[in-house]
Amino acid sequence: MRDSPDARRTRRASARPLEGRVAVVTGAARGVGKALTRSLSEAGMRVALLGRERATLREAAESLPGPSLCIECDVTDRAALADAARSVEAGLGPASVVVANAGIAVSGPFDRTDAELWQRVIDVNLTGSADTARAFLPQLTLTRGYFLQIASTAAFGAAPMMSAYCASKAGAESFALALRGEVEPDGVQVGIAYLHWTGTDMLTGIDDDPVLEALRRNQPGPARRIHPPALVAQWLTRGVARRAPQIYAPPWLRWCQPLRPLFPALVARATRRELRAHPGEEMSSPVQVLGAGGRADWDSFRASRPSPPPDR
Repeated sequence: MRDSPDARRTRRASARPLEGRVAVVTGAARGVGKALTRSLSEAGMRVALLGRERATLREAAESLPGPSLCIECDVTDRAALADAARSVEAGLGPASVVVANAGIAVSGPFDRTDAELWQRVIDVNLTGSADTARAFLPQLTLTRGYFLQIASTAAFGAAPMMSAYCASKAGAESFALALRGEVEPDGVQVGIAYLHWTGTDMLTGIDDDPVLEALRRNQPGPARRIHPPALVAQWLTRGVARRAPQIYAPPWLRWCQPLRPLFPALVARATRRELRAHPGEEMSSPVQVLGAGGRADWDSFRASRPSPPPDR
């Protein structure tokens, strides 16, 4: 007996649940964001790429197999995000999936980190995620869509010398949990993705950074593995298709959730051991913005600030 046309359409829809829908990804010029736009496009989505680096962003958009829209946008600029949301709706249609992926990191001692640089990490990773949600919530409410917050295992146990990044990712997780309860009655689902070591340019030279190298060395063997962005993007895409409340990259991280209360003490113990074994200056890495994307954001931010008045 042959299937009816309706049955065939239903089967195709269940096999490719993202087909024809619109996705928005921030921080899409590089790394996980770039890989995720490709994975979502291959799943049949029309993709809007938001990011800071115009040429790199355009190159990423042009490489996608499906329809795309490229928008240069700073996620800390609420007016620019509002304009981006209008452009997405006009150019591709209302968003069904929005991924708050934009993020930067700085490594180094807290007391040596420029206060504005520390604040910039919080502004991009936490406030930028909230403002992304604010700009696109009307569209997600219309489509009964899915908002995905990219978090990190940095929210599990804060690492010394990474205070801004860890604080921002813990805050982003809490924001997403709070938002979930508010928007669920409107049919909007909120997911949180926990990423571990991922082979983006943020980790370039990881073994030359004494803090990150020590942090990774003190983890069990499987936890030290660095996963390529394309593989992480596949895990994320599967979670997006399921509208999953949590996505783990790698998937075995889900078994770490019950152990989270132990992680701060374990990190603190490993830190004390490393600091006793090595001189303070040896373990104290210079303050640096990690990755080409982070440096591009910081350079652009500094260039946009007004110059101080000349001395009289």
